[in-house]
Amino acid sequence: MDLQIYFNLAWIDPSFRQSIPELKKISAKERFFKEEDKQIILDKQLSILKEIIPAYRLFKQNNQIEISVTPYYHPILPLLYSTNIAKEANKKTTLPKKEFSYPLDAKEHINSAVEYYKQRFDSAPDGMWPSEEAVSEHILPIIIQSGIKWIIADEAILFKSLKLKKRNTRLLYQPHLLKRKDGELNIVFRDRNLSDLIGFNYHSIKEKDAVNNFMGHLENIDKAFKGKEILVTIAMDGENAWEFFRNDGHDYLELFYQRISDSDFVRTTTINEYLKTNPAKNNIKRLSAGSWIYGEFGKWIGNPSKVKYWEYLLDARKALEQIKGPINELAWKKMYILEGSDWFWWAGEDPDGSFDRLFRLHLTNFYKLIAQDTPAYLNP
Repeated sequence: MDLQIYFNLAWIDPSFRQSIPELKKISAKERFFKEEDKQIILDKQLSILKEIIPAYRLFKQNNQIEISVTPYYHPILPLLYSTNIAKEANKKTTLPKKEFSYPLDAKEHINSAVEYYKQRFDSAPDGMWPSEEAVSEHILPIIIQSGIKWIIADEAILFKSLKLKKRNTRLLYQPHLLKRKDGELNIVFRDRNLSDLIGFNYHSIKEKDAVNNFMGHLENIDKAFKGKEILVTIAMDGENAWEFFRNDGHDYLELFYQRISDSDFVRTTTINEYLKTNPAKNNIKRLSAGSWIYGEFGKWIGNPSKVKYWEYLLDARKALEQIKGPINELAWKKMYILEGSDWFWWAGEDPDGSFDRLFRLHLTNFYKLIAQDTPAYLNP
């Protein structure tokens, strides 16, 4: 029971453990916990989760934040469009024996995310963070058709798209345009170096030193551009940062925001706000394929295990196509879940096989939902 309590308390942010009296009392108890203690923690977890959307709504209404969406089940959109696109990002990529190509599935993931946003915020989203910042030319029409106004990608994609061999911050620190026959889409590119400092490095040093270092970089950028207005985009997955920072990053963030607010050369903004006064001018004729990881898709396709997963997924997707008559909605949902990115991320790199077991379980349940025999290769 003590281990169960410790586990659940550990996943609750320190600020909640201190500000919620019941959690503070249980934390102080330290040992010899009871079933009632566990139930209190589980109930508080749900109550905290229920506060997230209302909090976001409030911050949005106060123009403190802009909320972007991500494709619903977090797929790698270019690979859903066609696994062959992986070759565009890295010619050495090993592909599945047969191409997985379902653009309509990519469209469904995007539209589901947009609809989810509308239901909770009473308006349409302007921005989208493609899962893992994975983009390609092929998915742009689908994004444009969804009503999305801007997306974000890694700086490597910008330089590949413009065929530049050297890093060019003049081009990096401005929004760009993607003019296509379906319409227009804005795109901003993150400063990888600054983003990765927060995402992977600063947790290992004192908060004051980390903030001083970051502000120093911003001062150098300001001096290089002699006070001209530019857009420096910091973008990252929060899970890669705050869970490694002391006190979940609260101390770092408090100091960071204070220094940014006090600064006379930095102004924080949202993408949408910036584009209103600084519309993108430079049109990128063709957007290169890739993600935030090395500008390619190697984390989701290429090694034997990842390739095998794509082949399993293709078998299942074809089985769905062959059904005559109405298809169980749960079967569609299961398919979209199977198209999520993390199964492929961990394939061949799964420390204890947990993701592999879950992936096979989802596939097995999928075949049950469509009343077909489970392929032998999914048996334990």
